[in-house]
Amino acid sequence: MGIVAILRSLLFYPAFYGFSALLVVASVLAIPLGRNRLRYVVATWGVWHHWCVTNLLGITIVQEGVIPDEPVLILVKHESFFEAIDMPRLFAFPTVFAKKELFAIPGWGFSAKVYGLIPVARDGGAKSLRAMIATARKRIEERRPLVLFPEGTRVEHGEKPPLQSGFAGIYKLLKLPVVPVAVNSGPLYNRIIKQPGTITYRVGETIPAGLKREEVEARAHAALNALN
Repeated sequence: MGIVAILRSLLFYPAFYGFSALLVVASVLAIPLGRNRLRYVVATWGVWHHWCVTNLLGITIVQEGVIPDEPVLILVKHESFFEAIDMPRLFAFPTVFAKKELFAIPGWGFSAKVYGLIPVARDGGAKSLRAMIATARKRIEERRPLVLFPEGTRVEHGEKPPLQSGFAGIYKLLKLPVVPVAVNSGPLYNRIIKQPGTITYRVGETIPAGLKREEVEARAHAALNALN
């Protein structure tokens, strides 16, 4: 743990989270002005995070491969908060499946719902799944990318847990191709003192719709863990 990394992190935390607090307030104030204003505030959050990561933490971000410009279900490996915060920068107007508990965060939760994120109730059963699918179909009609973290929570780099069972239901009902995206943010970002280096996104081969559960899960799992 070098002194430079410590100093970088000491700069990062107040800069990023301090401005983020202001943006949460701005997002609530932007709601009456229309979704485009809210979209701008959220996009600014992603760009600000990217600037802080690259300029304050000394982390280079690389993307290998291109995500298709068509309605797809994007699966993202989840090793740290990095990739979750980076979604508004990585995609123009993403719809992210997010844990229902996050919507209880004052200010942020209300803005997230208006922005179009989809609450995921892990133990909600069939009724919850139907609600998620109905909302997701509306977002597809808006030509927005759907983003899912299929492991359900953050995992340590190198770990390869099975995908959450909800993914199979979403895949079957939405009938969309799947684009798996591996990311190796954990060793650098998922720690109190963050480290300089390179975080890579690796876009896997598109998996067609309509496959059997065992096949789509196996192919997605392998692609998501390509950087482990």
